[in-house]
Amino acid sequence: MGLNLDEKKAVVAEVSAQVVDAQAIIVAEYRGLEVGQITALRANARKSGVYLRVLKNTLVRRAVAGTPFEGLQGAMVGPLIYGISKDPVAAAKTLHEFAKGNDKLVIKAGAMANYVMDASAVRALATMPSREELLSKLLGTMQAPIAQFVRTLNEVPTKFVRGLAAVRDAKQAA
Repeated sequence: MGLNLDEKKAVVAEVSAQVVDAQAIIVAEYRGLEVGQITALRANARKSGVYLRVLKNTLVRRAVAGTPFEGLQGAMVGPLIYGISKDPVAAAKTLHEFAKGNDKLVIKAGAMANYVMDASAVRALATMPSREELLSKLLGTMQAPIAQFVRTLNEVPTKFVRGLAAVRDAKQAA
């Protein structure tokens, strides 16, 4: 059953609202997936904050027209599921993790603002560490020299106290 004009306009408006805030859009072909598998994928996407929906390609083309994701229109062929996220890695990671266990989900393409990615680039994006992991690694790297400096400064009085204790023990033994 097809959508009437008002329903189509509502879908385009909804997708356009998602695209405005999006950092990444990932497109995957879902041919052959069962309803239970797609439901599980949607649950994973919801946990990751990814807008995931099966949409008509013509409606998505209208929604992305005039946006930084316009270059993705060439990949909109066939039965596709669209993952749209505010986190540039979340949609790619969610779809990639699901595709590992289900060979019927095939990632076709992706886009970040003004940059269209092929399937291998989406795979590379999905294997990147998350923002939180990168920030924690950066913080650890920034703290390492300071921590080493503090340990070095602490070593001088420690050696002095150990030397005094050794002298005291030697005098007590004598």
